[in-house]
Amino acid sequence: MTTARRIFHKSLVVGPESIDALGHVNNREYLRWMEDIAVEHSAAQGWPMERYFVDRTAWVAASHVLEYFRPALVGEALDVYTWVARWDARDCLRRYAVMRGGRILARGETIWTFVDLDSGRAHAIPHSVLESFATVGDDDEQLRALRLARRERRGLAGSVAERRTLLA
Repeated sequence: MTTARRIFHKSLVVGPESIDALGHVNNREYLRWMEDIAVEHSAAQGWPMERYFVDRTAWVAASHVLEYFRPALVGEALDVYTWVARWDARDCLRRYAVMRGGRILARGETIWTFVDLDSGRAHAIPHSVLESFATVGDDDEQLRALRLARRERRGLAGSVAERRTLLA
């Protein structure tokens, strides 16, 4: 696993437990990989779960979007990437890509909401958290080099707040 301040990357090999009845990686595995790499990226930036718990805060998923382009099969080596695309007062938009041999198999995004664990309510993201993560724009040079740069999909609102409004 390689740690990068802006774009976090890890490699994995698809195990038989990830395969569904159709012989390819089950959709739920992509979501699991997205959640796992988000937690690993946070820990690499100095924010392991234990640190959030000390402050009685945590991130919870408000929504996930996944797009699948190609299947993955048992034994294949994959690269999973994540980065923070945007911040709002209480939310962040985190993006992901799963690749094999430089080709995108799936991409996704999650709106994570920062919450107070005692009340269960959304909480303003502390400056100490914000300053630990770089924001990576959609047309970032490093994303272009990885062939991950993209434009917004037609029909989806642009900001985290607008996307949350669509879910309401």
